[in-house]
Amino acid sequence: MPAQREVDEAEIRQLIDRIVEGIRAKDLKALERLYAEDVVSFDVEPPLQHVGIAAKLKNWTNVFTFFHEASYEVRDLTLTVGEDVAFGHCFGRLSGTLGDGTATSGMWVRATFGFRKVDDEWLIAHDQVSVPLDVATGKGMVDLQP
Repeated sequence: MPAQREVDEAEIRQLIDRIVEGIRAKDLKALERLYAEDVVSFDVEPPLQHVGIAAKLKNWTNVFTFFHEASYEVRDLTLTVGEDVAFGHCFGRLSGTLGDGTATSGMWVRATFGFRKVDDEWLIAHDQVSVPLDVATGKGMVDLQP
């Protein structure tokens, strides 16, 4: 029988898989179920923080408006799991076909997640998405590969 931490890690990995599936399906309801009501998101879009599930879903709505077809790839997901909190990081790439029909391979970003176990279910309580910054120019470096 697997240890509880192994079970929890597998559940969190499935949660990340459901993010990928929700993006591909452009399914806001599926994505909504993955986040805590009070989620705080430091996403790539302004403002500096998005607080609450409605703000997070507005970000996904923006993505789904921009992309006709969307796909998301996760690489190198690493998790540290405790009893009722966990964190993880990975590289992620949003790609697909834009509304005008243009295909884009997207860009790689760094993603960090904070998870909280609520009523025996893992939810995303915090996420942060970023790109490296060229300090000399002040510009994001969006052409890097993991």
